Amino acid sequence: MLDSMAHGSALVFGQADVLVCPDVPAMARAAADRAAALMRAAVQERGVAHVMFATGNSQLAFVETLVTATADVPWGDTIVFHMDEYVGTGPDHPAGFQRWIRERIVEPAAPRAAYYVDGQGDAADACSRYADLLSRHPLDLCCLGIGENGHLAFNDPGVADFSDPLDVKVVELDAACRQQQVNEGHFPDLAAVPSHAITVTVPALLRASRVIAVVPEARKAEPVRAALTGPLSVACPASILRSSPHATIYLEPESARLLRPGGGAVKDSRSGE
Repeated sequence: MLDSMAHGSALVFGQADVLVCPDVPAMARAAADRAAALMRAAVQERGVAHVMFATGNSQLAFVETLVTATADVPWGDTIVFHMDEYVGTGPDHPAGFQRWIRERIVEPAAPRAAYYVDGQGDAADACSRYADLLSRHPLDLCCLGIGENGHLAFNDPGVADFSDPLDVKVVELDAACRQQQVNEGHFPDLAAVPSHAITVTVPALLRASRVIAVVPEARKAEPVRAALTGPLSVACPASILRSSPHATIYLEPESARLLRPGGGAVKDSRSGE
């Protein structure tokens, strides 16, 4: 269960804890406080924290709060990972996730080390190398988001596998996922979005000792409803979070607007459902 309800209202869906915060800053504050506490606990126990971060617009408030406005985060004893990268994208590509992690976490926070998914070169070899890194550095914390199509990392509905034998794999991105990248301003049009990416798989993400999902914005209300109240199915990969007792999902009023306080879902008056 959640350690505190000071930042919002606590709910339980399946085995996952859900915290609905008053607004995005409060959501970012609550998630950052929890992440920092888990990082400190890992360092106290083993001398190092292994933490994986999602990227994208939905993670900006949380990451900025953790990096710039949270005291006593043990960055010098933290090894940073990220969870996906476009195939063919180099470390300085404006839309690349390696660049996102480097500019928003590594450069300002100066962690002990950062290991990046290599989008260039042989993709299969990059998958193998990153899977080996993860096996040698078990994750203490995985900080992720939920995509507009319900994806976790780049595990879209068409390629997600809750029992995936691989820890890292190459996937083809579906149209909804690629359109989200355009809508968020990362690419000028759909044709410019790479068709394939390297992603950490669902089992590898959830193998982390603790999972934090940070999910703001009205555009995430429908995937949040599907994840927490719909079928447990790869049709909505994020639904697997409901069966994860070590997961905490942080929402705010817009992303939580289709959830009932006592569980279940409400009709979406905005879409006429």
